[in-house]
Amino acid sequence: MYDSKGSDLLDYEESDFDTIIAPDISFTGKIRFAKPFLIQGKVSGTISAQSDLVVDSGARVDADIQADRVLVRGAVNGNVSGRSLIFVTSTGSINGDISSAQVVLEQGGIFSGKCSMSGKADE
Repeated sequence: MYDSKGSDLLDYEESDFDTIIAPDISFTGKIRFAKPFLIQGKVSGTISAQSDLVVDSGARVDADIQADRVLVRGAVNGNVSGRSLIFVTSTGSINGDISSAQVVLEQGGIFSGKCSMSGKADE
């Protein structure tokens, strides 16, 4: 059973984010951020974060991702590294390798690739 310790990631609301890539935005390049970040549009390139990343329903990300915690409700094509958690909801998909201390794949979520888990979040 999933440990609810990271469940606040599921409780983010749009107003909790300083930066949002809206549904009508397409971005290509490198994204780096230190506060929670929400993607609702399309991103291609690389994403490097010191905080949480949420890929919302309907979003499309073609990028390698490194973040603390990653919540995927949309589609990700690329390798995903989450220091603490990678959570793929029933509407989410990842096509690429993932690595994290904890990985959650809800029923209906799609994952295609290799998975490696360290079993412990970095302190």
